[in-house]
Amino acid sequence: MRLKSILLASTLALGGCGGGQEQAPVSYGPIGGETGQELAEVQVLHRGNGTEPQSLDPHRAEGVPSSNILRDLFEGLVAEAPNGELIPGAAESWEISADGLTYTFTIRPDGRWSNGDPVTAFDFEYGLRRSADPNTLSRYSSVLAPIRNARAVIAGELPPEALGVEAVDERTFVIQLETPTPYLLGLLTHSTCYAVHRGVVETNGTNWSRVETHVGNGAYRLEAWVVQSHIHLARNPQYWDDDNTTIDEVRYYAIENQDAELKRYRADELDITSTIPQKQLKWIRQNLADEFRVTPYLGTYYFGFNTTQPPFVGRPGLRRALSLAVDRDIIAYVVSGAGELPAYSWVPPVRGYEQQVPEEAGWTQAQREAEARRLYAEAGYSAENPLQVEVLYNTSDNHKRVAIALAFMWKQVLGVEASLANQEWKVFLETRKRKEDTQIYRAGWIGDYEDAYTFAQLLESTNEQNDFGYDSPRYDALLAAASAEPDVALRARYLQEAERVLLADHPLMPLYFYVTKRMVKPWVEGYEGNIMDHIYTRHLRILKH
Repeated sequence: MRLKSILLASTLALGGCGGGQEQAPVSYGPIGGETGQELAEVQVLHRGNGTEPQSLDPHRAEGVPSSNILRDLFEGLVAEAPNGELIPGAAESWEISADGLTYTFTIRPDGRWSNGDPVTAFDFEYGLRRSADPNTLSRYSSVLAPIRNARAVIAGELPPEALGVEAVDERTFVIQLETPTPYLLGLLTHSTCYAVHRGVVETNGTNWSRVETHVGNGAYRLEAWVVQSHIHLARNPQYWDDDNTTIDEVRYYAIENQDAELKRYRADELDITSTIPQKQLKWIRQNLADEFRVTPYLGTYYFGFNTTQPPFVGRPGLRRALSLAVDRDIIAYVVSGAGELPAYSWVPPVRGYEQQVPEEAGWTQAQREAEARRLYAEAGYSAENPLQVEVLYNTSDNHKRVAIALAFMWKQVLGVEASLANQEWKVFLETRKRKEDTQIYRAGWIGDYEDAYTFAQLLESTNEQNDFGYDSPRYDALLAAASAEPDVALRARYLQEAERVLLADHPLMPLYFYVTKRMVKPWVEGYEGNIMDHIYTRHLRILKH
């Protein structure tokens, strides 16, 4: 009865689940003409993209919305097939030394920037040095840590020229590593590792990534940016594989309201959505099941605790109490409900790594709540002296639903008085970064490559995106040992021990492991979900409809 009570109250608090769409589903008729493969005369793709991108400078951008666009505007040394398989990109081939420490890339002879200049090894040398340079203010420079001297360069202890990258000549680019890094090729698809046009960057400074001066080496070029509306990309005729690119234009729309996004999709104003409104999930499955795409996603949805400020500084027991009071089954299966898996650990399932699951994952929810009340009282809180906290999330109906559910559970189980605050994406990121103005905040971490280290690294004390303020010498030492360990099995054990340390300290509260969930029109051909959710426009086509 208690579970049913929570379910009912959560549903009422969240405004109900499902329903709200009165129109009958649309019948599109035959797609692709007589053969089913005829192309539409107009090849323009309209993609929902969530929040307004924070930047289109690949070395300063952060967040999924920016990354989606950057993958169309730029191409790394290594690219990806629609299924996520790694394939040659700006480099037509590569060789790896026997000791796994030296990667030698051969740059394509026909690679071109969108202004027509040739793409050379020197562009990648400049790009990676700029990305590691602390003056660039990259929030992702730690991704480069496997490269020789990267940590010292990022810390400002060595100049960017000391980074272990070298353009031997225009077509030969060499990367030297500190230790063998089996995930390096996947890492090189990340925007932090993109080349940038040195002349354009140095001539225009921080303004180089604006529409009028932006230059990339990807399949598309930047045409227009209408803030809080859309970003318009046009096909880049200079791209080396332009002959195999079909879509001429793509427009990315900043639509934070998922209900509004679904309405625009149903009005045929969008071909692909960024996500779906959770409360419409039942209706979508009943009426638009053939257009609803769900794919496993390498990511964890969580709430972070600011460990540098009251009430959570030095109080892992209090942080654990709040975590134990949350019923993850309700969050994953009811509040979200699109196939997400409840998460008690930090690292999602990845190859070559055994997930570290805390003992409470095997308890009943009643047992978790009993321990939560004990820890809450031990921390000095009670019905007469309730904990008062603010929960911050970026503007989104789905995030709001989760935050309301958390506040409800904490109130019912512990008596916590939680207030909710939402901020637009860019402001939200800055607030988290400052740390003075947060207590608990919503976040999600999407792996940059399929390896446990991409999750472990976020909580290293020196990481630019460690908005928790988490600082554990033991944790840092285990990550350092993993980074220096060539033995794959021993490296995994170091990372597993680090996750156990992390879970005991509770700087964050994992809630569920992601799936991607979006709507895709039947005339969009070539869409193939993958665990990284990297969907390149150049792999898609618009069929006649």
